[in-house]
Amino acid sequence: MSVPISGYVKEGFEQVKTTFEENFAKRKEVGASCCVYYKGEKVVDLWGGYRDKAKKQYWEEDTISIVFSSTKGISSMAFALLNSKGLVDYDEKVATYWPAFAHNGKENITIRQLLAHQAGLFTNDKKLKYEVLTDEDVLADCLAKQKPYWNPGDKKGYHAWTIAMYQNEICKRVDPLKKPLHRFFKDEIADALDIDFHIGLPKEIPQHRIAQLIPFLPQEAFTGKQNTDLGRIMKGILNPFSHFYKSLLNPPHALNLNNFNNRKYVEIPNGSAHGFGNARSIAQTYNEFATGGKTLHIRKETLAALEAAPIHPKHGKNDLVLNVDIPFSLGFAKPSEFQNFGINYRSYGSFGAGGSGGFADPEKEVAFGYVMNKMGTHIANDPRELALRNATYDCILQLEMKQKSKKEEIAAV
Repeated sequence: MSVPISGYVKEGFEQVKTTFEENFAKRKEVGASCCVYYKGEKVVDLWGGYRDKAKKQYWEEDTISIVFSSTKGISSMAFALLNSKGLVDYDEKVATYWPAFAHNGKENITIRQLLAHQAGLFTNDKKLKYEVLTDEDVLADCLAKQKPYWNPGDKKGYHAWTIAMYQNEICKRVDPLKKPLHRFFKDEIADALDIDFHIGLPKEIPQHRIAQLIPFLPQEAFTGKQNTDLGRIMKGILNPFSHFYKSLLNPPHALNLNNFNNRKYVEIPNGSAHGFGNARSIAQTYNEFATGGKTLHIRKETLAALEAAPIHPKHGKNDLVLNVDIPFSLGFAKPSEFQNFGINYRSYGSFGAGGSGGFADPEKEVAFGYVMNKMGTHIANDPRELALRNATYDCILQLEMKQKSKKEEIAAV
């Protein structure tokens, strides 16, 4: 049975569409979207498949889906805008902006260390239940009192949920209008760029626009030619004392992936994981950063900071939560041997549980976004996303070779 696919690819990027089609035919895609900007122009905008598990409802042009940790990149672009406006200094201490943060050995933690997941605050000793997450004062108190799990800056460990909680508290204290992070993002980026991305699912968005999340089955992690990522993850899930369990499964609603189809939970505006959008909205946002930030008036100094090489912790590159090497800088993942996106270290982005992802490649002026509803079983480099990413760069390489050949022909004349 043929899968409905719609959208557009510019001449020269047909391979991306072919790969998108192959994801459905060969890689068990159910519903998805993919978007690419190149040198400021939208060259790929595809969507297709189904937004429900029963495959009865088509994935439409305006379908949006939860993107889990791909949200972190969106939140960190909002945070970068705070830096660009002179409201946050990456090398300043968190406690300078939030005095109550200076508890239990956190008085010297810098914004940079926090955003690099090196602060040792990857979880909270209090269960972050719904009642805590929806009470700003209680949550802020929990975050402020938390003791680091290691000496900040010595090691790194993925702050799966807490990273944007801390960003949010800082944002509220530095923004002149005291806006929380999700509201700052909407007003300063989403509205300015006219993008359809939301941190926390707004009540007014009708259900028919939202793709149903289709969780992976536990046995998928151990069968066939799956990578070993989920094998390690499953060990973490089964051990409530592991860093993985404490980081990714607190708040407790994360224990059941089907809860992310429940509006009660996903309407909470958590900038770490409760982002809703499509590939177009993600790529469009990264495009602003990949091409100089002119619309948002982003300072060159801020863009240079985002593009700089990551500063590794003092003791080891391996992430103590994910047990792989994914370097982080200023809230974004950076390219590594494990997850090599973009052309070089100047690239930055964020990838979510199940397979979604987006990034900016300033070197090539590429912005990429991929969103799906059927969760895969990789920490990073989901085969569907990786195939689309590779196809994108194959097309760009071919275009550059043609342009070079044409210039040589002209020069020869």
